[in-house]
Amino acid sequence: MTDTPSPSPAPPAEPASAEDRTLDRLLAEAQARIEEQRGAWLRALADAENARKRAQADVAAAHRFAIERFAESLLPVCDSLEAALEVQGAGAEGLRSGVELTLKQLRAALERAGLAQIAPAPGERFDPHRHEAIVAVESAAEPNSVIALMQKGYSLHERVLRPARVTIARRLESGGGNPISDTGLDSKSGN
Repeated sequence: MTDTPSPSPAPPAEPASAEDRTLDRLLAEAQARIEEQRGAWLRALADAENARKRAQADVAAAHRFAIERFAESLLPVCDSLEAALEVQGAGAEGLRSGVELTLKQLRAALERAGLAQIAPAPGERFDPHRHEAIVAVESAAEPNSVIALMQKGYSLHERVLRPARVTIARRLESGGGNPISDTGLDSKSGN
């Protein structure tokens, strides 16, 4: 058997100077602060991750139940319609008043949900962002003004869902010419 030489014992440590002890103490304090800050950083990171997950869950729930309040406001409308269908022998006037009441409930529910009617009055200026011109007729009224409302439009919180369909005025043609004719449009070709 070979004897392996055992490591020689470390030379006896010389008493550390006061300066070395101060540096060791400062190093230990700095390392302790670093560990404390690292722990705080890890806790903050975990808190941020938890907040992110809670926010995602809240958004998912909001998407899932977004129309809950709107649906609740429509339930009385459904109740009224079902009650109208169950009534037997109701006269035309009774049926009409029931339908008017149901329509009033529906409009109130739509207004609470932020849905607004777009119903321009005759003479109002045509707005291509809120109105759709279905017909343009010759009229003594101001050109590009609404003459008649054909179908109401609706907006949801200022966003147009469906434009109002309207008839608009166009300038009266002077003379008996064909308003659709293209005569005289190509003056350069000499036709």
